[in-house]
Amino acid sequence: MRHKLRTFLAIVLAMVGAVVFGVTGPAQAAPVRIMPLGDSITGSPGCWRALLWNRLQSTGYTNIDFVGTLGPQGCGVSYDGDNEGHGGFLATNVANANQLPGWLSATNPDIVLMHFGTNDVWSNIAPATILSAFSTLVDQMRANNPNMKILVAKIIPMAASACAACPQRVIDFNNAIPAWAAGKTTAASPITVVDQWTNFNTTTDTYDGVHPNAAGDQKMSDKWYPSLTPLLSGTPTDTTPPTTPGTPAASSITSTGASLTWTASTDSGGSGLAGYNVYRRVGTTDTLLTQSTTNSVALTGLTASTQYQVFVRARDGAGNLSGNSALTTFTTSAPPVDTTPPTTPGTPTVSGVTSTGATLNWTASTDSGGSGLAGYNVYRRVGTTDTQIATSTTNSVTLTGLTANTQYQVFVRARDGAGNLSGNSSLATFTTTGGGTGGACTATGTVQTQWGDGYVVQPVTVTAGTSAITGWTVTFTLPAGHTITGSWNATLTVSGQTVTAKSLGYNGNLGAGQNTSFGFQASRPNGNTATPSAYTCTSP
Repeated sequence: MRHKLRTFLAIVLAMVGAVVFGVTGPAQAAPVRIMPLGDSITGSPGCWRALLWNRLQSTGYTNIDFVGTLGPQGCGVSYDGDNEGHGGFLATNVANANQLPGWLSATNPDIVLMHFGTNDVWSNIAPATILSAFSTLVDQMRANNPNMKILVAKIIPMAASACAACPQRVIDFNNAIPAWAAGKTTAASPITVVDQWTNFNTTTDTYDGVHPNAAGDQKMSDKWYPSLTPLLSGTPTDTTPPTTPGTPAASSITSTGASLTWTASTDSGGSGLAGYNVYRRVGTTDTLLTQSTTNSVALTGLTASTQYQVFVRARDGAGNLSGNSALTTFTTSAPPVDTTPPTTPGTPTVSGVTSTGATLNWTASTDSGGSGLAGYNVYRRVGTTDTQIATSTTNSVTLTGLTANTQYQVFVRARDGAGNLSGNSSLATFTTTGGGTGGACTATGTVQTQWGDGYVVQPVTVTAGTSAITGWTVTFTLPAGHTITGSWNATLTVSGQTVTAKSLGYNGNLGAGQNTSFGFQASRPNGNTATPSAYTCTSP
């Protein structure tokens, strides 16, 4: 009897326990930890992350956590801004310096979104070398989490005057990514390639040919979303598309652009109207031209004397697209005839003269012919022969590859968008310093990229003279108000505005004529366009 009583009480207590504990429901699953990884396109400020985070939240994917050792950098909206977007960093340097394991151990991500390699491509590092570094990074991710899910981007295109070869280098690098990913993926830790390159326009989607503007951020977010969501728990709560927008009306048609307006769409699905996609139709092919957050847009970069058929589709916060608006047709005008050359630029002033380079500055030209000032050609005169040695889109240029202890006479001509050239500026004369002797060395710096309140100098190339050296020290002066925010491949110390960079153990020994490099990132007052221009190298 006692045994039966004990058994009965045990059953009752178990039932009570089930009821008591059952009221709380099942424990909430831990949030999925997502690490955005890359360079300044990811983190400075990388506002595609804000758009992606808020779209995920609005479409039901709320049990997530963006992670990283860096915090948000603005973007004007509330979002989870943790990330590993390190401005100026190279994927090859991060792999070689073993930096990723520390970031991983501090954050323990489940998923990595990686848009990396832009600075490597800029630095003319071979695709195979970059992808070898990617393999190292992937191995480090899997050492932290054997089930890591990895999304690797085909990087967005580049079109910067300081790197004329970069557009093709980006294509070559992106073309190599799919085969690498296929060979590196595993069932437990798959690699998904996300094509951020296609339909990304450097003219309309960046503010400097490299870094995305608001339109570019939107395109990047839109590309990440469909590749990321299958890896997350949750179900989109909005499957209702917006209403179809009205037929676009074209106005202000020129040889290179036109303005479109249309009757706005409405959205009843809950995620809200996010904007519009504008397409061009050629035959049976529809191509995305641009995006807009309002019911109007200014098209740019069109071809003169060409017929365009365009239509519009609305999109909501969940990514649903409306039906196509009706087509509208317009034809761009013939290009304007410009035969008026720009005004003649001022006489160049010379600074930062070294054995292999010098910096030139001159008073800018103006253009009244209609096609706009396109840039400047820089020439060297030897006797009666003039040879073009550089081009620039601004009224300054840093000459490199000059011959030591040699006199140079240089002048500048402005050019406009129609190819008209101004008259010659007056000649400027300077003499490069003597070449390296004994253990001497030289240093030249290249501004890789810059924005309103900062810039990256990469590489600063250090070259030994006619004899081997066992270490080097490079000094340079920062313009007033500038500060160093990061560096790599050298130890930097700052005294006032004077910066001293010393070699490390692995890059101090250089044979005669051999070179190495380091780099740094700096901040400056917003709108100040100055950069360091004179570098002095000494060796013990």
